[in-house]
Amino acid sequence: MIDINVDPVAFYIGSHGIRWYGVMVALAVLTMVTWLVLWARKDPRIKIDTAINAALVGIPSGIILSRLLHVIDKWDYFMHNPGKIIGGDGLTIWGAVLGASLGIWIYSKISKHSFAHIADVMAPGIILSQAVGRIGCTLNGCCFGTQTDVPWAIVYTNPASEAGSFLGVPVHPTQIYEIIYNLIVFGILLAFRKRLKPDGSLFIVYLAFYAIWRLGVDFIRDGSPFLFGLHQAQVIGIIVLIICIVILIVRRTRWVKKGEEDKVEPAPKKAKA
Repeated sequence: MIDINVDPVAFYIGSHGIRWYGVMVALAVLTMVTWLVLWARKDPRIKIDTAINAALVGIPSGIILSRLLHVIDKWDYFMHNPGKIIGGDGLTIWGAVLGASLGIWIYSKISKHSFAHIADVMAPGIILSQAVGRIGCTLNGCCFGTQTDVPWAIVYTNPASEAGSFLGVPVHPTQIYEIIYNLIVFGILLAFRKRLKPDGSLFIVYLAFYAIWRLGVDFIRDGSPFLFGLHQAQVIGIIVLIICIVILIVRRTRWVKKGEEDKVEPAPKKAKA
């Protein structure tokens, strides 16, 4: 058993405690923005100001949908505590990813930039930032798994932990499982980078990988049923996975040979009237 006796509050500013969860989420966002800006410096199809503007749009839109999905998932609680609906103590990764993607898609339409290409550039950075964020969950005592007796189980012992009724109970370290999985997918996406066509395919593959993960891991993760006995993340994962498979088939995603990676495909010709 692995004993985690970490105070979830990293430090105080006056009387206000700054939690490790918030620190790591901030670092995760910084990781994503840094990734996007660094690749924009190397990619002739993306300007740095485009990358920065995309981040400025994606961050708030991601936070809004992330919080909204959390409130919907925990509606039984928030229905009786409406004053706590607006806050940052509960966020969802699906909401962050889909919300940020929606915001950047809208921005790309207005600014006339290719969302598909920007999304491909972002994909490895997104999964890397998710790994960083899960460190915060591990220290915070949230997003853990069900009770287990496996040798690598974790036990939260700090009274301030978010483990609640699972304090002192050995549970699956699903946060650590996800950190490892995310890093593996990060490596795969780096290997696939520029090798999948058309534009947008790498981002769709990322979404599919994460959808498969959440569909599976949530069977051993603590949580409440949302629909048909499944967690909210599993329901969203199923929908996302189906959409991803359809898109990959319809758009005829393919692996290109080395030397053809940087070729920009011409836009499809409009049919004559």
